[in-house]
Amino acid sequence: MDVPRVPLHRSLIFRLLAASLTIATVAVVATAWLATQAASQTIQKQIGQSLSDDKNVYDELLAHAATHQDWSGVSPLLTTLAAKIQRRITLTTDTLRVIADSAPGPSLADARPSATVDALAVDAALTGRTNRIDYRIVGPYRLTAAEQRSIREQLTTALDCLHDGGAEGRIVSGHFGRPKVAVTELGKLDSLCELVPSTAKSEQRPLAQLRRLVAACAGEKDPEQVSIAADLTIRIVDPQTFQSDPAREAEATACLDGSLRTQLDPYVAPPALLFVTDPADPTSGQVFPLSRRNLIRTGTVTAVVLALAVVVTVLVGRRLTRPLRALTEAARRPDGHPRVKVTGRDEIGYLAAALDELAERREQSEQQRRAMVSDVAHELRNPLTNIKTWLEAVHDGLATVDGPVLTLLQEQTAQLQHIVDDLRDLAAADAGTFRMHPEATFVNDVAAQVVDAHRPNAATARVGLATEFDDDPELLVDPVRVRQLIGNLLSNAIRHTPPGGTVTVRTSTGDDRFVLAVADTGVGIDPGDLPKIFERFWRTDQSRTRHTGGSGLGLSIARQIADAHGGEITVSSEVGVGTTVTVSLPASHAPTG
Repeated sequence: MDVPRVPLHRSLIFRLLAASLTIATVAVVATAWLATQAASQTIQKQIGQSLSDDKNVYDELLAHAATHQDWSGVSPLLTTLAAKIQRRITLTTDTLRVIADSAPGPSLADARPSATVDALAVDAALTGRTNRIDYRIVGPYRLTAAEQRSIREQLTTALDCLHDGGAEGRIVSGHFGRPKVAVTELGKLDSLCELVPSTAKSEQRPLAQLRRLVAACAGEKDPEQVSIAADLTIRIVDPQTFQSDPAREAEATACLDGSLRTQLDPYVAPPALLFVTDPADPTSGQVFPLSRRNLIRTGTVTAVVLALAVVVTVLVGRRLTRPLRALTEAARRPDGHPRVKVTGRDEIGYLAAALDELAERREQSEQQRRAMVSDVAHELRNPLTNIKTWLEAVHDGLATVDGPVLTLLQEQTAQLQHIVDDLRDLAAADAGTFRMHPEATFVNDVAAQVVDAHRPNAATARVGLATEFDDDPELLVDPVRVRQLIGNLLSNAIRHTPPGGTVTVRTSTGDDRFVLAVADTGVGIDPGDLPKIFERFWRTDQSRTRHTGGSGLGLSIARQIADAHGGEITVSSEVGVGTTVTVSLPASHAPTG
């Protein structure tokens, strides 16, 4: 069944979204109002603080930390910077022990630091740099003057190469003070342009030390397999395949920053807290704390927003979960066939309708199962009762085991075997194990054999048999199953044709289809019963005496065989005139199974 389209205004998603937006809107408006009120007071208290000055001070001190091993000579720099911005500048350890101070002043115990000056952990918010390690650190990577000239000559050649390709660039200072090319305008870059000069002799030893640190961090057993270029790019080549290993390279690259910090730590000043304050009031650089009145107002509005959120959520949640609880209670009923009245036209309403339809189908399936069990018991009981009666009669001496008795017992046993075989075939079809064994077969020959086999039964019933074969095609079918299909149709037709009638088997081909029809001049089938004739154990004669014989499974099995061959079976009938069952098969089709 197609799921009905839920109108947008009735959708659960729309309603939940509307509730969430309502709560979020109220919260944002309230927060914005409070932030505006508090910010107006805070800004008045922070007029004397200049963000650009703080950045300049931070960058100057960061340069000192990157080029010195300690803060011993920073005092003159602090004095100069403080004179420029007319502020007090203080450096302390993380325990607030003063390292250097531009001027004496009050205690900084209640002040908040402007930043942490650490050349190995640059503050991106103040500098705008993505690299956390300051590029001005040289450490063990210091180049000689000759090496600097050699690298610049190589870079000049690279710039000429870029220029020939229509690109532009310039030489800038990179990490460790090493010159590098910064491309300023892209063009047709030549892949042969060497933008990274070769490693200098002075860099080989520190790069080897860095390689060992990275290898240890990344769990590489052989540091020699880790290659680090002068631009700090990492490459790891598998010694067996001589191919780079991207996974290992990614893990090693993740260890690069930590390894660099370990290597460079002895060459930079230790981290220090930076305080840029007013000489008379160290707390002037802080965010002005909210007053008691503002705190009360903030708390009150927050509580109102939370209460509103709780109320709206509870109301919406209860409205949405009420039909879900009804569905749950209905599903737990002991009868196993839930029915629930949900009148909504949203997803839950459609879910309730689907569950009702499912319950109805379950009831129908249960009724069909019970009817089938009853029919099977009835079909088996009659021949078993006859066999038991005659065996008891023989045992009690009331009858002798002669030809007629043996014939009767054999007929009843054959009927039992026929019913069991039919049930087995239907069970195999239901389980998907209805096996087919296709081979090239002249179907008309099979049909003729089945007709000849049924002539004695037809003669006994005084019913004439006729064949009308239009063509003699060779099809890829299972001959045993096709014989079973034709036999079931023919037996059914003979059974329902009165004495003096005729049953005709016709075959024809056309439009890549093979058509087999079994027509009789029997009593016919009422139009209202035509949709039921393929149901198991259904018979036009619903009486339990079964004067017409048959188990009521023949047509069901015939349909399964036709479906397995990729064909179809149809019935047309007129009461008092006769019935025609038509089977249409592909002219060249390998059956499934």
